[in-house]
Amino acid sequence: MEILKHFLDVFLHIDKYLGAVIHDCGVWSYAVLFFIIFAETGLVVTPFLPGDSLLFAAGAFAGMGALHPAGLFLLLFTAAVLGNTVNYAAGHFLGAKAFQKYPGIFKKEYLDKTHYFYEKYGGKAIVIARFVPVARTFAPFIAGVGKMGYGRYLIYNAAGSLLWVALFVLGGYFFGNMPMIKKNFSLTVLVIICLSILPAVIEFWKHRRQNG
Repeated sequence: MEILKHFLDVFLHIDKYLGAVIHDCGVWSYAVLFFIIFAETGLVVTPFLPGDSLLFAAGAFAGMGALHPAGLFLLLFTAAVLGNTVNYAAGHFLGAKAFQKYPGIFKKEYLDKTHYFYEKYGGKAIVIARFVPVARTFAPFIAGVGKMGYGRYLIYNAAGSLLWVALFVLGGYFFGNMPMIKKNFSLTVLVIICLSILPAVIEFWKHRRQNG
């Protein structure tokens, strides 16, 4: 329970914790940011790491001059692309073995359906998933399991990463230091989460209408 409480505190007050990291680590804070964004998107076991809120907070600190804006943007974009690439590779080379080793749990038909889904909707799904917490961690892995062509995947991976990093880092850069937002950063984080989930909700609603 204490771990969950601490996690929520970090999540809701990411600005304070990031400020402490920048103060204590100096230039090494870039490495910390790179690792968190890489792990959140690249490791299937770490979907709980902050993504959207961390990008927004980092952008706010860049707006204050504590971080270099262009360097930060390039670093986080690279971390996002590499994270998704590693995740895709894990699904591509390891994921399918789960279907062979545990056929009772991972049925072959699931693999075939996943392959079909990503061949038909893959690009759109990957870009949308990039903005949805947790989903962005699993989407690359499933794309790899489904053997989506890497060239096609890379294009959408880069596009989704660019849009994701640009939206939240620039949002933090231009708006993160507004007095109202600085005083209510926890509320801002919750709003960011709601906005992050909104695309998936809209897609689900449209799917239900089309098939209802």
